[in-house]
Amino acid sequence: MSNALGIWPVRHGAERLAQRLARPLGGKVFRPWEREEPQKEQFQAQFTQHSHWILIMAAGIATRFVDGLLLDKHRDPAAVVLDEAGRYAIPILGGHEAGANSLAYRVANVVGAIPVVTTATEANKPFVVGIGCRKAVEEEQIARAVRHALSAGAGSRDGARAVEDVGSAAEFSCVRELVTVDLKANEPGLLMFSRRHGIPLRVIAKHQIEARAWVTRRSEWVRQSVGLDGVCEPCALIACGRGKLVVPKTTLDGVAVAVVEDDWGLFA
Repeated sequence: MSNALGIWPVRHGAERLAQRLARPLGGKVFRPWEREEPQKEQFQAQFTQHSHWILIMAAGIATRFVDGLLLDKHRDPAAVVLDEAGRYAIPILGGHEAGANSLAYRVANVVGAIPVVTTATEANKPFVVGIGCRKAVEEEQIARAVRHALSAGAGSRDGARAVEDVGSAAEFSCVRELVTVDLKANEPGLLMFSRRHGIPLRVIAKHQIEARAWVTRRSEWVRQSVGLDGVCEPCALIACGRGKLVVPKTTLDGVAVAVVEDDWGLFA
């Protein structure tokens, strides 16, 4: 099995989406409609040749494609299903072990999709952290600011646990995802913080924030710099639509952080 990414659009009309993914992510785009063999047979012949797959198709089709191929979670490739409209990126195989959860975020950040991660260890983390920052901030600046914001959230339902963990090896274990605007998607310090602590970084397009500019207080500096009234609060609220803003924008050393807590009460 190679480490290469395979991208399989089930229909010719999805090839443009496949090529859009291939440009930043790399990998091989398949064109199964060019061959006479049934697509399922073509795919099954290629399945073990790639360690990661993006399947541009309905989840039901993907399930039929992998039928009879799976061994175990330690040996199966990572697979992410993406619908043809580019709305949802869903890891269906190898979420943790093979890296499908991480791949889902990479796919989502390219096309503006929603990453749908269903593994319990990820989905049950209560906090979504929105981040805005000045250019070229360092990783430790991000860490200090997130620490500060989590401590400020001590009054929320799970905030006490977050505060207890600060300074320990698990200090950021309550954070499900980091969220920022697309203009900050490649900030080295933010990317390093995300990788070091295993917290996925989700990117929200500027135009989406403009349409849902939820801010507790407008920032003239942010308006002049990026053309928005704020970044961290709307990013966190867009990423967790049913959540509650438990820590409004708090700033430290060039980094703005807001914390949204998911509303588990829906399932009480």
